[in-house]
Amino acid sequence: MNIGMLWYDNDPKAEMIVKIERAASYYRQKYGKAPNVCFIHPSMLHIENTESTPRPMKAGSIEVRTSRSVLPNHFWIGVNGSYGGNEGEGKKL
Repeated sequence: MNIGMLWYDNDPKAEMIVKIERAASYYRQKYGKAPNVCFIHPSMLHIENTESTPRPMKAGSIEVRTSRSVLPNHFWIGVNGSYGGNEGEGKKL
């Protein structure tokens, strides 16, 4: 990720996708670009993964990845360096 923003959201009632949407909305408003990647702590995922190679997770158009360097309830959201599209137009989560 070339550009990123750290977002904190510890709302226990909100679903993960809602938290990512909040962060993405603020990111778009502040930086004028739509984010396409979000890193979260692995403990924030509450899914069973029985596959040997996990499938990429998505929250709308945002790829969700895990990283132990991101603290729980934090979202490191931004634009992946390989992203070449016109981020600000027509993107919907």
